[in-house]
Amino acid sequence: DEGSEVAFAGRSNAGKSSAINCLTGNKKLARISKTPGRTQLLNFFSLSEGRRLVDLPGYGYAKVPDKVKKDWGRLVENYLQHRRSLRGLILLVDCRHPLQPFDHKMLSWAAAVGMPTHILLTKSDKLKRGAARKALLFASDEIKVYGGLISVQLFSSEKNIGYPEVVDTINYWLTPCDTN
Repeated sequence: DEGSEVAFAGRSNAGKSSAINCLTGNKKLARISKTPGRTQLLNFFSLSEGRRLVDLPGYGYAKVPDKVKKDWGRLVENYLQHRRSLRGLILLVDCRHPLQPFDHKMLSWAAAVGMPTHILLTKSDKLKRGAARKALLFASDEIKVYGGLISVQLFSSEKNIGYPEVVDTINYWLTPCDTN
């Protein structure tokens, strides 16, 4: 639990693994599946000495028993509450579906503990430009209640939409703070 890490959270099949692969330029780094619930552990990906991305199990629909879902929930909750090296949270939300109750629960937690959070409205290439912009404006309005540590953008791992913005955010979070 040293260095800096950014965690990727979101509903099952929101595109967490695809986003990690896109952002690292390694299409085989995080395992991708069309079946929700394939990420079943905390997967740590080292970018360089002391800098990591963490792929969390998804929440919501997954083809697994309820006991397994509860175990994932406890695992993720423990990680989020106690990890000292966690510097930021990337919350992935399919832009075709508005923020869901559990997304709001994650945002409430992040706001309460002061955890910087950046929402990626994934799969934005699946919408026409006007519909994608409308989804972004709607999400921007919804997150105002959580304060200034929460931001949102459109993203597509297929078309690299929003790539520079999220890379800048992650690099900023992973840059060690000068304590002098």
